[in-house]
Amino acid sequence: MPNLPQTYRDVHVDGKRLETLLLSPAADAPTIVMLHEGLGSIAMWKDFPAQLAQATGCRVLVYSRYGHGKSDRLAEKRSVDFMHHEAQVVLPELLRQFQIEQPILLGHSDGASIAIIFAGSQAGSAAGAHPHQVRALILEAPHVFVEDFGLRSIANIRTLFESTDLPKKLARYHDHPEEVFRGWNNIWLDPSFRQWNIEKYLAPITCPVLVIQGENDKYGTQAQIQSIHRQIPKAQSRILPDCGHTPHRDHPKQTVEAIAKFISTL
Repeated sequence: MPNLPQTYRDVHVDGKRLETLLLSPAADAPTIVMLHEGLGSIAMWKDFPAQLAQATGCRVLVYSRYGHGKSDRLAEKRSVDFMHHEAQVVLPELLRQFQIEQPILLGHSDGASIAIIFAGSQAGSAAGAHPHQVRALILEAPHVFVEDFGLRSIANIRTLFESTDLPKKLARYHDHPEEVFRGWNNIWLDPSFRQWNIEKYLAPITCPVLVIQGENDKYGTQAQIQSIHRQIPKAQSRILPDCGHTPHRDHPKQTVEAIAKFISTL
């Protein structure tokens, strides 16, 4: 989309400075709020937010979570409930500051889990307790429970981080790559994280849901999608062949088309 209006802005949420990017093809359009993966940031989405804005006509809000990208440096160890904190404390305040009342949440990996917790929390609460009514969920490679299969891949990437140029690659997208990696990798591999499970947040969700997962995802099996379908029978799912953990990178055209088609039905 030529001359797509883009606004970079730092905001303060929960005492932390967060970098944000707002793409606004139309001021009164619905807003997609993008929630990145465990090693993600605004920069790591690359041009995917602009592709979404162009294909859907929606406003797109992207932000780097605390510790990621150019947001404040992570100064402490992640806790087991870090995704709950993001969903129940940080995200509501961010939406308030941007005056977004009916977001379309698009989350990838950990970001998809955050979206589920947010939507399930607000749907399961008393009427009026949450001002942000989720319009729809788009979940890329979501996690709702811990699998040994995924933990093996997370352990393998630790080896790569310590023995290859992966830290330099992450430095393209993060001001503090060491803290980003350790913050994510250490908590997922902590024995206390083995019991992490957010399936209870699925049943209260009544908004439209689209799940996209790669057939060759190394961080989660299709058991994750099956669990979502058991709790949300009307959820739509798209399994992409020859695709890994990041559909929007491995198959950007198919991913954008699937999302645009889904949003057009809302």
